[in-house]
This record gives sequence, C-alpha cells and structure tokens, in this order.
Amino acid sequence: MSTIIALVLLAAVLGFAVARPRGLPEAVAAVPAALLCIALGLVSFTEAVHEVRELLPTVLFLAAVLVLAYLAEKHGVFEYAGAAVARFGRGRPKRLLTAVFAAAALTTAVLSLDATVVLLTPVVLTVAARAGVRPRPHVYACTHLANSASLLLPVSNLTNLLAFAASGLSFAGFAALMAVPWLAVVAVEYVIFRFFFARDLVGQAEAPPPPGPAPKYALAVLAVTLAGFAALQPFGVDPAWVAAAGAIGLAIPLLRRRAVGAGTLLAEANPAFCAFVLALGVVVLAVRSNGLGDWIDGLVPRHADLLGLLAVAGLAAILANLLNNLPATLVLLPAAAHSPGLLMAVLIGVNVGPNLTYVGSLATLLWRRILHARDAAPRTSEFLLLGLATVPVCLVAAVVALWAGLRVGGI
Repeated sequence: MSTIIALVLLAAVLGFAVARPRGLPEAVAAVPAALLCIALGLVSFTEAVHEVRELLPTVLFLAAVLVLAYLAEKHGVFEYAGAAVARFGRGRPKRLLTAVFAAAALTTAVLSLDATVVLLTPVVLTVAARAGVRPRPHVYACTHLANSASLLLPVSNLTNLLAFAASGLSFAGFAALMAVPWLAVVAVEYVIFRFFFARDLVGQAEAPPPPGPAPKYALAVLAVTLAGFAALQPFGVDPAWVAAAGAIGLAIPLLRRRAVGAGTLLAEANPAFCAFVLALGVVVLAVRSNGLGDWIDGLVPRHADLLGLLAVAGLAAILANLLNNLPATLVLLPAAAHSPGLLMAVLIGVNVGPNLTYVGSLATLLWRRILHARDAAPRTSEFLLLGLATVPVCLVAAVVALWAGLRVGGI
C-alpha cells in the first residue's frame, strides 16, 4: 500500500507540473505531496531533511544560473547571438540551421538548457521570420539541443549536477569524458534534421545586415564564469558560488543604470521552481524507499561494459519519458553510483531520451508552451516522429562514444 500511495503522489505532482492549471507553479502540488510523504510515514522527517540538504547545493546553483542567463539576455547576448546566426545563414535555410545548431549547443552547454528554451527559442523564431524561411527546423533544433546538447558540462543541466556530485569526477574530467558523446549526439541530430526537414530547407531569402557591436563585457563575464567552474572546483568551491559571482558581475552595471531591480532578480531565480525540485526529491525518495528502489537496483547492470552502458541508457530514457527526466535521475542515481561510467550512461538516457515525448523534460514542456503563446504550436505527430528518428540513434552513438572514452581513460 505504501508503494501505491507514493506512486500516486508522484503521479499527481508530475501531472500538475505538466498541466500547470491556471498557471500555478509546480511547487503548489509538490510541497504538499512531500509533507504528506512525511505525515504518512513514507519517509521519516530525518530522511526528508537529509535529502533536502543533499539537493540544496544543486538547487542553489540552478537559481544562480537562471539569474545569470536572464542578465546575459538583458546585456544583449541573445540579441547579438540571433543577429550573428542570421548573418551566418545569409538567408539560406541550411546555413541558418547550421548556425542555430551551433548557437543552441553552445548556449545549452554554457548557460544550461533553460536558457536555450526560454531565451534562444524566441530569438530563433524572430530570426527565421525576418529571413523569410520556414521556422520549423530551427525551433525544433532549440528543444532537441536543449536536451541532448546538455551532456557536455556539469552545469549544463540539473540532471548533470546531480550525477556530478555522486560521480567523483572533476569538472574537467566530466567535460573530457562527455565531450565526444556530446559531439556525436549533435552531429547525429544535425544529419537527421537535414533529412527530416529537407522540404523546409529550400529556397533563399535576402541576407540580413551585419550584427551590431558585441556585448563584450557580458561575454567576458560569462567566459570568466565558465573558466571559474573548472578552475575552482578542485579547491572545493561549489559551482553555485561561481555562478552567483558571475551573476553579480553582470548585475552591477544594470543595477547602477536601474535597468533591473533586486525584486526582479529574486523573481528570476524562480524560488517556486527551486522549492518544487526540493519537494520532488522527497517524493521520489518515498517512491524509492517503498519498493521501486529495490526493483530499479535489480535492473541496473553492475558493470560498465558496452552492453551494460546501453542497457542503463535505455532504461534511463524509458524512465525519463514515463516519470520525467528529473525524477528518473533521482531514482537511478543510487543504483548507478558505484560506477562513473554507469552514471554517465544514465545522463545520456535522461538528457537525450526526453526528445521522444513532451513529458520527458520540463524544458520541452516549457518550449511547447512558448510556441503556443506565439501561435507557432508544434504538431504532436511531427514531434513524435522526429523523436523516433533521432533518439534511438543518438543514444547508441553517445553510448558507444562514452564506452570508447572509458576504455581510453581506463575508468
């Protein structure tokens, strides 16, 4: 009975997060569900507090990077990126797709998948409209790369941060191990997009004017922040502090000009979503502690050979599309924590797998909401067909690349 209750609570939380009735934040369902888990004895108060403490550094980083991405947008980074993408495209759809792939992959890697979905997608829509090309391939690239291109760095995705904390890898070691899988996934996605959207990638429009001056200060701060993640992590400096320092560096000029206010920065940190993540961790702990954890542990292979990595990535992808990628990560991490290779395979599954369905990640749901608001709603059948065309091939390509990297690195 306790297993059933825990699963019902998790389903209710995820269902609310997907539907978001009346635009209410996800925490409206998640926090009461977490409290119910404690009240019903599904988890003890001590276990819940421990889980929140374990997740807190990751959630604080999430808040800091959300503010960092918002401030980068206020400094004109995304407007400049859009102009540069348009200039490279020269009114040619295929060249524009190449530029969008590069911009989306780099944005996701450096500023996380949320920046790609929330800030880059509207820019890409505008660029496509001004260029007179069909926007479908380019906006689909934003959501696909927001998920699959988040493999590269620990800071690229909340799922990565969760696994990074358990992996024992350094920041540089994580990036080195995931670089080839990241490149493999981006390359495979690009090739499939060229074929899948062949009819949309024809014709030519007038080339746009050159972009204006680059926001040099903001780009320099972002570069220093990214370098700080790698340089300071071996000294035990939490990534949240580095992201917060970068956000402060971007905020100071804007605060002086009164272009933003302290209240706006607090709102952009999205405390309600942070509360949702913490509460979701408690609900997932209840699910794991009442039967599902033992079942999952039995499914996860013990060795990081090629078949084991493929099995873990496939399992993670399935769970991501059933439970959403964040709870799937929380469920799988304890079972794969004994092996860095298996942990990285979990990340491949929960980051690439969500491109199969809308519910695979919250970022995909947000992307869909953004397109609906701009009268550019995607067709569900097309989304599913593109997912079926890309996800299995990308999973295999990334896992094979990871397996080769593990062999070369002796991990």
